[in-house]
Amino acid sequence: MRLRRGTVSVGLCGMAMALLLSLLVSAVQSHGSMQNPVSRVYGCFLEGPESPTSAACQEAVALGGIQALYDWNEINLANVAGRHQEFIPDGQLCSAGRAKYRGFDQARADWPAVQLPQSGQFTFTYRATAPHRGSFDLYVTRDGYDSTQPLRWADLESAPFLTSVDPPLVDGSYVMEGQLPQGKSGRHLIYAIWQRSDSPEAFYSCSDVIFGDGSNPTTVPPTEVPSGTPVPPTEVPSVTPTDTPVIPTPPADASTWQPNTSYAVGEEVTYEGSTYRCLQAHTSLSNWQPSNVPALWQLVA
Repeated sequence: MRLRRGTVSVGLCGMAMALLLSLLVSAVQSHGSMQNPVSRVYGCFLEGPESPTSAACQEAVALGGIQALYDWNEINLANVAGRHQEFIPDGQLCSAGRAKYRGFDQARADWPAVQLPQSGQFTFTYRATAPHRGSFDLYVTRDGYDSTQPLRWADLESAPFLTSVDPPLVDGSYVMEGQLPQGKSGRHLIYAIWQRSDSPEAFYSCSDVIFGDGSNPTTVPPTEVPSGTPVPPTEVPSVTPTDTPVIPTPPADASTWQPNTSYAVGEEVTYEGSTYRCLQAHTSLSNWQPSNVPALWQLVA
């Protein structure tokens, strides 16, 4: 039996379209970014793409636009296949060399940072939009790291302090148990690389951290500002009203919200007389008050 040419053409076109769709679906399934300690891009997204609260995130929007925050899970390279240093130049590690995310390469000392213990076991989480097979390598900066200088590959320790292959996915996040890097204190940066095993694509993220007791980076301005970095305006001190407002008594089972604290989904806290319920597990930063980050907290009373 002979098939007409039109029938064959339609069949081939249909097969090609199906193959293209399958490739597109595969390409979008592995997006993600570090959740705990939170990455720069994901932290700025949680602050609110339209009106982030921290000076660093505001400048990131000024440099790359709000779409970079909405696309927080797309700092990736499609065909890197483990050759990360070949594809990403010094000074552009946090953006993976992509102009859209250049705001996250800013060298400044006031990036919101998660405070971590100096040693011990820690649960790292990586927020993912869909599961995919692959490995995670977490690097930490060397001693003497200066956050006011562009991040170079040489600023990272030569080997990852944690490697995890196909970690479990729990409630939309990959969970990796491991030891914190030894001998670190003060401000550092954790650089995460997620290399897919079923594709040459890889994802990258930068998480600012403070090991041990340190000053809060979101309240202490940088002592040195690199050339070309806009200086945030001086905040006008708030005026204390003469009449003290009456604050309702919080429920007995709700604790007061605190920064640098891990919160689980469903946990309730009080803040400025209101009660909030946690929507997403996270470690709080000083500018992540429940009233400021509706992506993390729901007002219940």
